[in-house]
Amino acid sequence: MASYLTRWLLSLLLISAPVGWAFADDNVFKVCADPNNPPFSDKNGQGFENKLAELLAREQGKRVEYTWFPQRIGFIRNTLKAQQPESEGYKCDVVIGVPTGYELTLTTKPYYRSTYALVYAKHRGWDEVKSIGDLDRLPPERKAGLRIAMFDGSPATTWMLNHNLIGQGVPYQSMTGDPNTNTAQTLEKDFRAGKIDMAIVWGPIAGYLLQHSKPDSLALLPMRSEKGLKFDFPISMGVRFPDKERKEQLNGLIERKSDEIEALLKQYAIPLVNQEGELLTSSSLAKSR
Repeated sequence: MASYLTRWLLSLLLISAPVGWAFADDNVFKVCADPNNPPFSDKNGQGFENKLAELLAREQGKRVEYTWFPQRIGFIRNTLKAQQPESEGYKCDVVIGVPTGYELTLTTKPYYRSTYALVYAKHRGWDEVKSIGDLDRLPPERKAGLRIAMFDGSPATTWMLNHNLIGQGVPYQSMTGDPNTNTAQTLEKDFRAGKIDMAIVWGPIAGYLLQHSKPDSLALLPMRSEKGLKFDFPISMGVRFPDKERKEQLNGLIERKSDEIEALLKQYAIPLVNQEGELLTSSSLAKSR
């Protein structure tokens, strides 16, 4: 899953620097981001990672400055790892969302954990699907008519294979060469056009689909990890490996602003789960504090 989630987030994708370095511009919070990757980031600042960058910058008395590059292969090399021309400084210093323990960056403590989720079209004959197990219980003739978006390398594809639903898959690419093509936007359009009935996607994308569809037209069911197949993952921020000072600074910000970060994620309908993969409700979140 790590490879898929990396492509998903950083497509859903450092570094040598002096260890005892000083921050080049104390007034700027320099963020590496994709200009067209909703719900994560976009050039209009509407993604939740944009909003989180603004929150952290305000807390430090700084302004946000972006280095834009499509989150495809080469994203880290062309952003976090890239030095400014004729300078020892780097183009940007922080990637707001990477898998915890990501191999190309030093990562902060997780600031959220989400899970893949099944999104399905309502009022098209699938409303009796109230749980993931209900898919298994559909009679063969009903299953035959299903059209489920299927992504290369996704744990959802493995799940579909394990649950005898691979024949109902509609192939999609998790990463394309077109920076103007975004997975969430493509799925939104295809759900609306009736080209697919269901999709199993990473939690923030599932939340995006719900929020950008007509009211009561889509429903969401969180996936649960099962033996040999993991669906829930923690997400951190990424910095260059020698940049331990910035990592600790970000860890402090994550801890101090945890309530605001949680509220921001909920605004984007992101399904949040605990370490056991159980969906966090408002009451369970309150008890954990």
